[in-house]
Amino acid sequence: MGSLGDNTDDFRVLDDLQTDDVSLPAFMVSSTRGFLPRIDPIVSLPADFDPLEFILQRMPIKTLSGEPGLLADGKLGETVTNELPELTDCIDKYKDNLPLMNALYRDYSFLASAYLLEPCHQRFMLGEPYGLGRETLPANISRPIARCAALCDFKPFMEYAGSYALYNYRLADPSLGLAPSNVRLIRAFEHGLDPDSSEAGFVLVHIDMVRHSAPLVQGALGALAARTTGSRSALHSALKTVLTALTAVNVAMDTMWRRSRPREYTSFRTFIFGITAQSMFPRGVLYAGVAGPDDDDDGGADGGGTRMSFRGESGANDSMIPLVDNLLGVPMPDTPLTQILHDFREYRPSNHRAFLGWVRGRSEALGLKAWALGLDGKEEADERAHEESRRLWLRILNQVRDFRWRHWCFAREYILKQTNHPTATGGSPIVTWLPNQLQAVLDEMVLVYSAFGGEKGRFGQECSDIMCVVRRQQEMLRKEVRKYCEERGAEATTVSSN
Repeated sequence: MGSLGDNTDDFRVLDDLQTDDVSLPAFMVSSTRGFLPRIDPIVSLPADFDPLEFILQRMPIKTLSGEPGLLADGKLGETVTNELPELTDCIDKYKDNLPLMNALYRDYSFLASAYLLEPCHQRFMLGEPYGLGRETLPANISRPIARCAALCDFKPFMEYAGSYALYNYRLADPSLGLAPSNVRLIRAFEHGLDPDSSEAGFVLVHIDMVRHSAPLVQGALGALAARTTGSRSALHSALKTVLTALTAVNVAMDTMWRRSRPREYTSFRTFIFGITAQSMFPRGVLYAGVAGPDDDDDGGADGGGTRMSFRGESGANDSMIPLVDNLLGVPMPDTPLTQILHDFREYRPSNHRAFLGWVRGRSEALGLKAWALGLDGKEEADERAHEESRRLWLRILNQVRDFRWRHWCFAREYILKQTNHPTATGGSPIVTWLPNQLQAVLDEMVLVYSAFGGEKGRFGQECSDIMCVVRRQQEMLRKEVRKYCEERGAEATTVSSN
């Protein structure tokens, strides 16, 4: 694998990005780019894929030229039928170039989602319910996306990292790097090729957030390393790195309000819905010409295929907050809502999944939480060191709380107040799913704070102020969830507080 960092015992995080090695996946966790792809996404496809490129350039509701595109008039479906050849054999010519396979996966997933959900968008623009999407994905899309997905270890449907967001940007000026004003989208459904549009803003804010993930990875590794050496000072340094990174992520996240307007979100949101748990696809989607996992033939010889169902694109598939959850051992309630959280793990790049699982297992095996907080029954000469660890731990949890509270506020303003559709793009219940995770971190903060004396402990004024916010938000969350459940006739989920 060349020059790989040896900063973990069982999992290797890239230090050298090896940008010239196309045999490596596009997504590998690194100490320099965190959860972003190890090299910027490939923009231009080989000439073999000119028919695909020509359709994708004409696809958005408003194209790069400003003219109406195929989705503006509901013409994408017939264009796919009449103009797109089946290019799976061309994919196999380049199968050893994994970053290119990732770019093709991105492009076919955009086309697949637009094709399947085009009828729903047409109805939505008329003020009608979404109705049914197209039930069959034709072989000229289904076979290529299935092949690319297999080569890149993705699902054959749009994913957050591999296609919609983190592999969907280009730099206007490569010398300026990932400065927010320098990043543009490669593919879009509505007006996203205009960098000032709400669609562009929605995606670009996510990219800007993940831009800060490298120090998050560094801090997590540093905390685990500190536990192995027993260095309290190294732990504090690592936790401060995590805290600073999370703070920067939240600052970037807060720009969503001005970069993507709530009233405009639902117009492009239609195209990022999934199949699973969506009324638009009650029988799933038939992937024409694609064999199922138990089929011996190629699935297409007799015009057949396999009916499939996948969760849709969701920012919940990002790896940053799950990394902190796993590092700090934040417990989640044993509920069906948490099971959906577990399902989302499968919709991340395989290297990200492996890293997050490794961090969770390593943190538990080392007893990081018990050692850091002083729950292991072992006294240290300087109790003030334990107190500093607890303050930093609580402040990091507070940044997770801030992230999840803002995410809930986004759901409230961008979705609940704009549409009655009951499920999020990933197929989770829109009213109760985010509160499930938010309440978990609120409860954990109360537990940590009260375990060491609460107001009588030595957390300091900043932590006292933090806990005032926690108690206030617990009450607000209960009321808001109850209100929206009653309004929508949704099944209420108990939102408790300690």
